[in-house]
Amino acid sequence: MARQLNRETDEVLRRVQGEFLEMPGLRLTEAQARRLWNLDEASCGALLGALVDANFLFRTRDGAFMRVEHALPVKTSLKPRSPVAA
Repeated sequence: MARQLNRETDEVLRRVQGEFLEMPGLRLTEAQARRLWNLDEASCGALLGALVDANFLFRTRDGAFMRVEHALPVKTSLKPRSPVAA
C-alpha cells in the first residue's frame, strides 16, 4: 500500500514539474494548482512546499508559484563609452 502511494505521489510530482518545464513563465496560485491537478488542499500544499524546498519553485509576493530560472551570469568587459558625435 505504501509503495502504491509513493508511486502515485512521484507521478503527480513529475507531472507538476513537467507542466512548469513545458510552460516557461507559468504562474499558479495554490487554488489554481489544486484545480489543475485535482489535488486536495493538504496534498497540494505539501507538493508545492516540497518543490519550493527543492528550489524548483519559488513563491511570489502575492502567493503564486513560479519555476526558479537558473541563469548563468554573462561575462562582459566594462569599457568606457566613446562620445557620440552629433
